[in-house]
Amino acid sequence: MEELPFKLGIHPINWVGEDVKEHGADTTFEQIVDEIQKLGLTGTEMGRKYPTDSNELKKELSERGISLVSQWKSVLFSDPAYREEELEAYRKHVLFLKEMGSTVISTAEVGGSLHFDPRRTPNEKEVLRLDEAGWQSLAEGLNRAGAIAAEHGLKLTYHHHGGTVIESPEEIDRLMELTDPSLVYLLFDTGHTYYGGGDPLTVLRKHYNRIAYIHLKDIRQAVLDEARAEQVDFVTCIRKGVFTVPGDGCLDFAPIFKELLDRKYTGWAMLEGEQDPATHNAYEYAKNALNYIHSLLIKESR
Repeated sequence: MEELPFKLGIHPINWVGEDVKEHGADTTFEQIVDEIQKLGLTGTEMGRKYPTDSNELKKELSERGISLVSQWKSVLFSDPAYREEELEAYRKHVLFLKEMGSTVISTAEVGGSLHFDPRRTPNEKEVLRLDEAGWQSLAEGLNRAGAIAAEHGLKLTYHHHGGTVIESPEEIDRLMELTDPSLVYLLFDTGHTYYGGGDPLTVLRKHYNRIAYIHLKDIRQAVLDEARAEQVDFVTCIRKGVFTVPGDGCLDFAPIFKELLDRKYTGWAMLEGEQDPATHNAYEYAKNALNYIHSLLIKESR
């Protein structure tokens, strides 16, 4: 992918589910990184099958010419009672990523989420949206966490995400308005933008100056429509196969790539599918996505 001015990597979630644990349960770390190397990609995120010892992980990745770009960090900043404990955990997360040579931290608020908030109970059915106090507390916590990241040469990139309190384009807008642009950046995710009711190209253009990291994910419209009709939750949507890799769903990536090329984006972008690898082979789907991206670049260069 030498035509790209930015760095293209791939998330291990293509091989092993993070939110749906049975997806890729038997897949090994070695298979994931060997296939990333075979695809010719040089960046990955942390996955639950990866070694947690930094020296071991550095050795395994460096042998394959792969770098660790980021790692997801859940935070519970919307509740002030958790903030100091959460900031201490965030600092430890920053130090691990700094040691690994990473530059961005995928960060998402879990307060109010059905699946990620430790305060929720199994019988609840709705994401609890933020009240005004929650918004202010979240923004303050993110600014402080962003300062910790900046202190160590990293950027906090906020991951708007399905099934959380920052999901819709309006919620993304509000978060960007409330947080310090020098401390809190945006992780722009094409699939989660569309899942949250937004147009990816519009969100990309509107918030480009805050974007420091990108996830490239596609959506199966028929699955999304069925899930909406059944009013199922976010994790059930994943089980149904709502997400796939670029080129296999309903999103038009041509204008998205044109925008990134025209604006000379130079950060990392990660391919994501987040589907069951038993029925959607991670390596084959990634290879198809790379061919699709290559075809878009050829058209763009003409």
